[in-house]
Amino acid sequence: MEPRSAGALGADFPYTQRTLCYIEVAKDGAVSHGTDAGTYERARTGESRLFAVWPGEWASHLFVIDDLDQYARAHGLIHDKERTGLAEHEHSVRWEIGPSETKPSSIYVSIEVELDCECTIEDLRTFASQMRVQRGWDIATSGGWGRSTRQGRTTYSLRARRKSLTS
Repeated sequence: MEPRSAGALGADFPYTQRTLCYIEVAKDGAVSHGTDAGTYERARTGESRLFAVWPGEWASHLFVIDDLDQYARAHGLIHDKERTGLAEHEHSVRWEIGPSETKPSSIYVSIEVELDCECTIEDLRTFASQMRVQRGWDIATSGGWGRSTRQGRTTYSLRARRKSLTS
């Protein structure tokens, strides 16, 4: 039985789902699981093939990762404005401590963010990475976040390390 094609699902394949298990098979037959910094490069150069097991409720399914560009875009190795909503530029950002913040002196605080540059936040990890580079912010990516739109303005509710919020 041949594995299914992840590429056939395009951006709908859950490349970053936590329950997805990656299996890498090297040319010499060595098998490893998980991914590391070199996984994409080894698969791209043909040193290995990459597979993923997508667990379902009643059965798991084996997929071959045959569209490495989609894999790289999902993992942020190649920037994808369509997937992330974020252009690669210096974002025009307005922010304030969230109105629901009850402990403004804690390590992480709730913040409300608006982007004035026409970008949208579709991928929190990418936005957090860009803000770390552009402003030195440390935005939490392990917890929940949200967005609301009122009168044509979109506001994002995030958590950030208080000490990093200097600009």
